[in-house]
Amino acid sequence: MLSCDICGETVTSEPDMKTHLLIVHMENEVICPFCKLSGVNYDEMCFHIETAHCEQNELERNFERINAIQYGTSDNRKDNTLQCRTEVNSDCDQPLYDCPMCGLICTNYRILQEHVDLHLEESNFGQGMDRIQCSRDLELAHQLQQEEDRKRRSEESRQEMEEFQKLRRQYGLDNSGGYKQQQLRNMEIEVNRGRMHPSEFHRRKADMMESLAIGIDDGKTKTSGIIEALCRYYQNAATDVKRVWFSAVVDHFHSSFGDKGWGCGYRNFQMLLSSLLQNDVYDDCLKGMSVPCIPKIQSMIEDAWKEGFDPQGASQLNNRLQGTKAWIGACEVYTLLTSLRVKCHIVDFHKATGPLGTHPRLFEWILNYYSSEREGGPKVVCTSKPPIYLQHQGHSRTVVGIEERKNRTLCLLIFDPGCPSREMQKLLKQDMEASSLKQLRKFVGNLKHKQYQIVAVEGVLSSEEKVARRQASQVFTAEKIP
Repeated sequence: MLSCDICGETVTSEPDMKTHLLIVHMENEVICPFCKLSGVNYDEMCFHIETAHCEQNELERNFERINAIQYGTSDNRKDNTLQCRTEVNSDCDQPLYDCPMCGLICTNYRILQEHVDLHLEESNFGQGMDRIQCSRDLELAHQLQQEEDRKRRSEESRQEMEEFQKLRRQYGLDNSGGYKQQQLRNMEIEVNRGRMHPSEFHRRKADMMESLAIGIDDGKTKTSGIIEALCRYYQNAATDVKRVWFSAVVDHFHSSFGDKGWGCGYRNFQMLLSSLLQNDVYDDCLKGMSVPCIPKIQSMIEDAWKEGFDPQGASQLNNRLQGTKAWIGACEVYTLLTSLRVKCHIVDFHKATGPLGTHPRLFEWILNYYSSEREGGPKVVCTSKPPIYLQHQGHSRTVVGIEERKNRTLCLLIFDPGCPSREMQKLLKQDMEASSLKQLRKFVGNLKHKQYQIVAVEGVLSSEEKVARRQASQVFTAEKIP
């Protein structure tokens, strides 16, 4: 039989004593064995006994020592260190062992060790609870992170789908028809709103069908003679301009009912081609062509793909443009011109080269393209250089000249296919006002898109050079500045 040194209760085995100590004296409320004081912790209880019951406590300790000597009983409290001391009892010489944690005296080292083990178990139990709580916190944090990741992936998936649908609309792959369908649909809307007479609808429909049949643009969005008018204006006005360089003559084309919202690339190609067709240098490769309508341009690009030009670009557009509202950009314009043996190259101004996201290097490149000499010479220079195709995200335009102003700043002169004929025709007036040039002028601070690409024409390709460029287009590359 073993007797508890705290409350005197007897148990039959050491495991039972451990259980008794853990349940009664470690987990439950501590009660003073002399006056039944409770509601305090173990250390406070020891202080209470030492101060309020010192005589009774001393008798009890002597009684414990006698029992320990006679019967080898033990207290089963806990600790992680051991201290052994030898005391001489009045009845016998036997070593006594103090628990360094609670001061309990035992005569048997093995029992004291078991008592210390209980201290360790209690400590480990507390640490285990801490580990369990930490594990739960980590698990909760992991669950929250997973939920956050799931929401992020869901949002990214939604945005990707929206972008995909936007690109499908942009590339005309949403099965909503092409130039012809859009032209008829928009003219019907005009009739329904009373802005077009039914007879006008049928006349314009017949003209469109004829244009599509022969593949030639009907010229209804074309304005000619602007470059000549600008040259006259700068000769007699624009006193703040030191020098100005113009491209060769070029016609302006703007978007119509059939290509509004997606046809800028095609219209800029028409502008560029209108200039080449008026230049004798390109007679051999263009063979008396006329400016094609947009569906014909789409067919011509498809033919270039079939020859083997730009297979990656063709794949992105499903090898099909006809019957769609697919946008085209610098690569498609380069592909089409090269297939016609027009020598050109792409220059990629892939990042800003000036403050506040500006591109002064782009302006300098265009100035060098048009001007062979910077100093001296006339104020107005009409060159034989073709216009430049200018592309940025979502839109394209045509550069037809550049100003060098008296304060040394540069200003591009640009034809925009989004500008209607009625505005462009104001530039043809003999008494043209300076305010009319506002729609053409673009200073460095006006072009702040992240990236710009240009297609610049340089001459005519031989048949061998065309084959070489077709091979090179298997992996499309462009000159990068900077």
